[in-house]
Amino acid sequence: MEQKHPLPPFTLETAKQKIQKAEDAWNSQNPEKVSLAYTINSEWRNRNTFIKGRDEIVLFLTKKWENEIDYKLKKEYWAHSENRIAVRFEYEYKNKNGKWFRAYGNENWEFDQNGLMDKRYASINDLEIEEKDRHL
Repeated sequence: MEQKHPLPPFTLETAKQKIQKAEDAWNSQNPEKVSLAYTINSEWRNRNTFIKGRDEIVLFLTKKWENEIDYKLKKEYWAHSENRIAVRFEYEYKNKNGKWFRAYGNENWEFDQNGLMDKRYASINDLEIEEKDRHL
């Protein structure tokens, strides 16, 4: 059986470990690697896009990172319960026209007993910024 440690139920320490692993994976910009943290039939809402399953996750992330150049993400713990974690995040990227953006948002995650994310709900807002105003 496939497992991704740490496993639920989460403590403050293990929730923060899970968040750091997610941040590291997303910053790799490797869609296949990222998808392995999710259940085979994981459900996402990402802005106004609804995604189901690893194949759709890989496709979504591949397109995302083709358009979001020099992507850098920072996630921050917000709250947790037995098998759920809430995070706030910001990331910065440059589009194909060379314009910089910072995206802010919140994510709610729900994990199965094997530590794979079964549900991911993300609310995200983008703000155009000048390169000199980057944080990350």
